[in-house]
Amino acid sequence: MTGPLRMGTRRSLMATTQSGLVAARFTELTGRAVETVGVTTYGDVTRANLTQLGGTGVFVSALRDKLIEGEIDFAVHSLKDLPTTPDPRVVIAAIPPRDDCRDALVAGGKLADLPPGARIGTGSPRRIAQLRMLRPDIECVPIRGNGETRIGKVTSGELHGVVLAAAGLVRLGREAEIAQIFEVEEMLPAPGQGALAVEVRSDRADLIELLGVLDDPVTRAAVTAERTVLNALEAGCAAPVGAFAAVDGQDLNLTAAVVAIDGGTAVRKSTAGTSSAAVDLGRDLAAQMIAEGAGTLMGEQTH
Repeated sequence: MTGPLRMGTRRSLMATTQSGLVAARFTELTGRAVETVGVTTYGDVTRANLTQLGGTGVFVSALRDKLIEGEIDFAVHSLKDLPTTPDPRVVIAAIPPRDDCRDALVAGGKLADLPPGARIGTGSPRRIAQLRMLRPDIECVPIRGNGETRIGKVTSGELHGVVLAAAGLVRLGREAEIAQIFEVEEMLPAPGQGALAVEVRSDRADLIELLGVLDDPVTRAAVTAERTVLNALEAGCAAPVGAFAAVDGQDLNLTAAVVAIDGGTAVRKSTAGTSSAAVDLGRDLAAQMIAEGAGTLMGEQTH
């Protein structure tokens, strides 16, 4: 196979920026050129709240369709958008080194300094639940749109603040507008947040090998543990589930939480083991959480 590889990406500035970083790194490592193919997904055009859609897969299916049909050679996704249930037609050939996994507040000041009843924009049940744990008085306002649109609601005064992924703000060059980065002890990120996934057809062994140069084993172990928790809890990316795995050498430390949407109660557990046992650690931690009532908390969210 010669000529440029065709890379599928969502059309948003965030998606094309992060995909461009992947393409540039791939060309640097292999000398192969990459051609960008923009794809509009259902999640990009629907005005429905992502929690009503179940969230899972709405930004992914159109890209996968192009992949299966052979119109693109590989797709770049935000890993947290990918369903945790495997699709036998595709495989993640690479998970590049992860950027900052934490959540960030864009506002006129830190969360603690915002006025009583401050209006914070986010459509994520995970963020809403954890924000309410930190500040029960705030009003969470569901918002859609790209990063620039959301930040604009703060600069216009419509909202006191918005919560976005720190990695996305950095990729957009908007890190100067971050008022506060939430440490994982305050707000557990979404499983896989800050990481990207390079997906190819499972029958393309040549591309799996070629794109494998982008893979970072440390990041793969961490996000595998996090996403296994989500999968074992049978929760989609719209559920109030946070997880974070830290890998140090062969050691993996995993923390996850399910938080009631009112922020009043939470099931938060941690475990540790070897990074090679990421899947087992994730499954075991989810089982412990279910035993302590995590399923009930998620049920309250979905009904």
